[in-house]
Amino acid sequence: MARALPPLNALRAFEAAGRHLSFTKAAAELNVTPAAVGHQVKALEAQLGVRLFRRLTRALRLTDAGQAALPTVSQAFDSLAQGVEQMRAQGDSGVLTISVSPSFGALWLVPRLERFRSRHPEVEIRIDGTDRLVDLTRDEADVALRYGPGGYKGLRVDRLFGQVNTPVCSPALLRGEHPLRRPADLRHHSLLHIDWKDAEGGWRMWLLAAGLPDLDPSRGPFYSMETMALQAAIDGQGVALVSDMLAADELAAGRLVRPFDRSFSRPISFAYYLLSRKDRAKQPKVEAFRDWLLEEARDARTAVGKLP
Repeated sequence: MARALPPLNALRAFEAAGRHLSFTKAAAELNVTPAAVGHQVKALEAQLGVRLFRRLTRALRLTDAGQAALPTVSQAFDSLAQGVEQMRAQGDSGVLTISVSPSFGALWLVPRLERFRSRHPEVEIRIDGTDRLVDLTRDEADVALRYGPGGYKGLRVDRLFGQVNTPVCSPALLRGEHPLRRPADLRHHSLLHIDWKDAEGGWRMWLLAAGLPDLDPSRGPFYSMETMALQAAIDGQGVALVSDMLAADELAAGRLVRPFDRSFSRPISFAYYLLSRKDRAKQPKVEAFRDWLLEEARDARTAVGKLP
């Protein structure tokens, strides 16, 4: 049976204005102008033949008719939103959008993604390489991979692995006029910096922990991305201080080496996390990616532990 309903936009304007008792606040929520909200409400009142609001000089009040209708209309929109979420949650195919920082994506995620695609060919992958904050509640991405201190409120958070900073360089720096054998030898080589790194993860704290407070921690070039610093290290331009997980493939291939023993690899408080919406946790494509990624993270930690 057909339902005789007013236009949905008019009902949305009434519901938002009734909740806020303000056309201005309703307009901000609906991303329209206050005049547009007022126009929609007037059109609804004209169609129904009843006043829904009393417009005072500095206030907006519901009439008896508006007050009686608001709870039912609000509940209807809540039910409609829930139905839309259920439809989204049932989607087991389509595109999985992954937000990831460019360096972590290039150095760690992308080299492994073919294994996920082989296991789940029904899921299309879209990579959004960015360091900016993304709003998962607004569907800017299905999942996000982030490096930070944790404490991401309102989201499902899965820890992948911690950050262990280790100096790395080209094997060529172990030879030559000033071979790298102990941390004090760094005075003869450039320090390669990543300029967005937190203070805990930079050269200053590493040198202090290594007992070298007299070495200048700021000398050497700065790079905005870890990929650049690692490439400079591979080319023999200096020593980079990076996550052992991100340098693992280059260490395994012999393009990079640790110039010092593992006692000079320094764990810090930041870690890598997989973030997703709690209400999408059981969405098949999200769940499949999470299960695969946590498996890859476990394998990667084991592999790094076996590297020289």
